[in-house]
Amino acid sequence: MARTKLHPLKLPVGYARVAAAIFACVAFSLVVHVGLWYGREGTWCIFAWVFCFVATLLVLGVELTGAQARVPVSWRNGPITLAALAALMCLSASVIYPLYFVSRGVSGEYYRYGVAACVFSCLATAAYCAEVSLSRARPGEVTGYMATTPGLLKVVESFAACVIFVFVDEAGYSHYGALQWCLAVYCVCFILSVAVIVLCVGECTSWLPVPLDRFLGAYALVAVLLYVSATVVWPIFCFDRRYGNSSRGRCDVHSRCRWNAQVAVAVLTGSNFLVYLADFVYSSRLIFIKS
Repeated sequence: MARTKLHPLKLPVGYARVAAAIFACVAFSLVVHVGLWYGREGTWCIFAWVFCFVATLLVLGVELTGAQARVPVSWRNGPITLAALAALMCLSASVIYPLYFVSRGVSGEYYRYGVAACVFSCLATAAYCAEVSLSRARPGEVTGYMATTPGLLKVVESFAACVIFVFVDEAGYSHYGALQWCLAVYCVCFILSVAVIVLCVGECTSWLPVPLDRFLGAYALVAVLLYVSATVVWPIFCFDRRYGNSSRGRCDVHSRCRWNAQVAVAVLTGSNFLVYLADFVYSSRLIFIKS
């Protein structure tokens, strides 16, 4: 029978986890109580808060019972990966919920509960960021790959690709082969990033036919080149008068229209390119230092 150990909660990272769980729980409890959520935006916000709350409880449970060795994942990589993902999920909910619900003319109890939910969602985001900061690798420290800067960037890359997939269908990509190429870039890079995360968290990097650092460096270079092409091609075939719709029309910030989706994909593509570029720089430094 596993013994309960309280010392993990006495560490700063333990405080951050407890705070994050509480904030996420309060956020979704307020929204569910007032019933101010609907559609895919509301469903995503509720899912994000509930997932983060449950995942943090599981991590705390394993820490308290000292059952890290019995969990079939690398404990040096798993918790920080979940924390990074939770930070991004809560951040997205902190942006989406006020944009689609609080700012749409609600008043009275709905407005007060909505604002409170946004505040606690932002607090949860800050708590998860604090956990990542406290858990990430320090210079000279021996730890898991996911605790390093390139490892954390893999989580950002994967999450950004998921957001791109949400918009790319509304943006329309079937009219030109160049836009289909962009979709292929997003899919290939997303699959490889997730594969790296799974291999590291599952401690399966020995399955690779080449050393992990060499594989990561080569993959980062290929991903940068692929995203360069998508960053250039997508705006041309979406906003150039010869190929796409160059006018915004009657779209506003809340409406689901092709223009908004195309802009979102273009911005996210450029942002993810910068993340991949940073990943390549850090991965190259790791290879150089190891050599």
